[in-house]
Amino acid sequence: MRIMKRTWLRLAVLAVGGMAAAGVYAQDLERRLQEALAAPERSAEHKERDTNTKPIDVLEFLGVEEGMTVLDVVSGGGYWTGVLSPAVGPSGKVYRHNPAFFVSREGFLEQERELVERLGNVEPVHGDLAESGLENEVDVAITSNNFHDMYNRGGDEAGIAFLAGIHTALKPGGVLGLIDHEGLPGGDNAELHRVDPAAVKRVLEAAGFVIEAESDLLDNPDDPKTVGVRDPSVVGKTDKLLIRARKPE
Repeated sequence: MRIMKRTWLRLAVLAVGGMAAAGVYAQDLERRLQEALAAPERSAEHKERDTNTKPIDVLEFLGVEEGMTVLDVVSGGGYWTGVLSPAVGPSGKVYRHNPAFFVSREGFLEQERELVERLGNVEPVHGDLAESGLENEVDVAITSNNFHDMYNRGGDEAGIAFLAGIHTALKPGGVLGLIDHEGLPGGDNAELHRVDPAAVKRVLEAAGFVIEAESDLLDNPDDPKTVGVRDPSVVGKTDKLLIRARKPE
């Protein structure tokens, strides 16, 4: 009986120690990100987005940790790249992906080169993600406000194709964080640049992901979801879905 009591005591101590370590990590991540987000070289546009995008909370929800390999899918102007870089630190790596039509824009490569040189742990990936050579390398991927474009142009098939490259890049057990402008079921979501959450979840599962959790971090109950995402009443503060999906082990 004493042996059993000692065993339970050791387990309890380990559990408490694990929770304490997790708390210390969360505080360290928050501190590092707060410093990075306030850096003078970071653009005013990106700093303005932080209030509604809640990057620290989102990365905690997705389980991003120092030393991880992460992927920013359709990075565009690099908002999430700039958040992920300090989160994973110098021992981690950020793949910054952009499709060919982004890369061909005037001045894009010069801006990307400056970003890569400044952050130090970022590697660009251009073109079709499925042909990038990334396979079972990534711990956490994130794509923000991109899925609706693919889905609204080509339905389930296009959505699955978009997610397939991410699925391949992730390690078994890796996480995808999908953020997008939420639309109404049956609404004119293609015109409004939104997407029905039910469609997102259906396509995620069809693409081989397991939906692990949904978050209300980016909810905005004042968004009627009946206007376009660039409407002055909601621009920068739309009601957004945030889903954590996992590639099975």
